[in-house]
Amino acid sequence: MEIEGKIIKMLPLQTGEGKNGTWKKQEYIIETKGQFPKKVCVALWSEKVDQFQLAINEQVKLFIELESREINNRWYTDVRVWKAEKLGASSDIYPPQPDILPPSATEAPGDGDLPF
Repeated sequence: MEIEGKIIKMLPLQTGEGKNGTWKKQEYIIETKGQFPKKVCVALWSEKVDQFQLAINEQVKLFIELESREINNRWYTDVRVWKAEKLGASSDIYPPQPDILPPSATEAPGDGDLPF
């Protein structure tokens, strides 16, 4: 599966020890494109955290897998990223707004005379 959007938040890095050694997990919140944008929490595990090095405000295309597990009669779902691509500026879902600058002295009428 794929999901595309803008990274809007990076949650704290989590680390720990498991039966297979040390692990780390980095979660990000991305906002999807479309008429009704959705926020989705995605996770990168172990070597993927260092491999992709995602940052806030980046436009990304994430390749994900979904996995649910039951703990004490409650179900929990992980959205795990297995591949990430950073998208160029042409695919911005939030295009930059033009800067509004005051006119320069060369553009002002009267060769730079003050208007008062």
